[in-house]
Amino acid sequence: MKRLVFLMLLSLFSMGTLTACNTMAGVGEDVQEAGEAVEDEAEGHIDCDTSDEC
Repeated sequence: MKRLVFLMLLSLFSMGTLTACNTMAGVGEDVQEAGEAVEDEAEGHIDCDTSDEC
């Protein structure tokens, strides 16, 4: 009986850990995409200090 309870708790913990990893991976991808968007926008404005077109 103790073994069954232990295995059930281990399974629940493992599922929670795997779910957290997927969630963090998704957040990392979102942050990376946001950073790339900011970088792309900044590249379009690099020459604003020396150009009259801005």
